[in-house]
Amino acid sequence: MKITQSLHAALVISNIEKSEQFYSKVLGLEKIDRELKFPGIWYQIGDFQLHLILAATIIPDAIDSQKLGRNRHLAFSVANLEEAKQQLRASNCPVQMSASGRSALFTQDPDGNIIELSE
Repeated sequence: MKITQSLHAALVISNIEKSEQFYSKVLGLEKIDRELKFPGIWYQIGDFQLHLILAATIIPDAIDSQKLGRNRHLAFSVANLEEAKQQLRASNCPVQMSASGRSALFTQDPDGNIIELSE
């Protein structure tokens, strides 16, 4: 087997409106059309898609609240990390700088899904 490309990742969410506010407005992701019968939101990021799927129950799985990067997370590249940090703080989103000293930060969506942003 030879994997040739990453196609998408799926996260479960509990509230479409709150998630759309975070992913569309705060992160600025491009929402795309989807023709599936179950509720959710799809985003296009370059050749990659992020699928947010509405679920009745969300089970938090973070094991280390002191170091968010040591939990399951998605990582995205940003053009300017300082601008991203300011946007997150202006939107009252948690910001935790990478403990490794890299130019990266971690935040969480409304359901606690962890997102890494790296320059």
